[in-house]
Amino acid sequence: MSSNSRQTLALGAGTAVAVIATAGSLWFSLGLGLWPCRLCWYQRILMYPQVVLFAVAFLRDRADVYWTSLPLSVGGLSIAVYHSWLQASTTSCALGSGCATVQWQLPAVGATIPNLSALGFALLVAVGGVLVHEELQ
Repeated sequence: MSSNSRQTLALGAGTAVAVIATAGSLWFSLGLGLWPCRLCWYQRILMYPQVVLFAVAFLRDRADVYWTSLPLSVGGLSIAVYHSWLQASTTSCALGSGCATVQWQLPAVGATIPNLSALGFALLVAVGGVLVHEELQ
């Protein structure tokens, strides 16, 4: 596979991940009526702009989107991992907004919403890593 096609594939994957994560978070709140806690809002703030970032980068074939995406993704991943840890280890949150409450779980796997958020951010970090690697070659 050529370097340019790997770059295009990575940009398309990044766009798809950001769109699916954003649509999923909106489905949880608007479709299921689950109110996002403070940590959920922080994760949304770091994910939502990535739809536009990756879509524009995909359309313009701009691999340097990682300069913007990686800080957002690493920050979001950190918050999502912390949020997941809170839900797994305690019943209270210092933010006082119910962050430790499990509102929904994926039936077959038991993954919670912050677990899914961590997966989305981890995938975007991986996409960023691929883009950095492609640019360095």
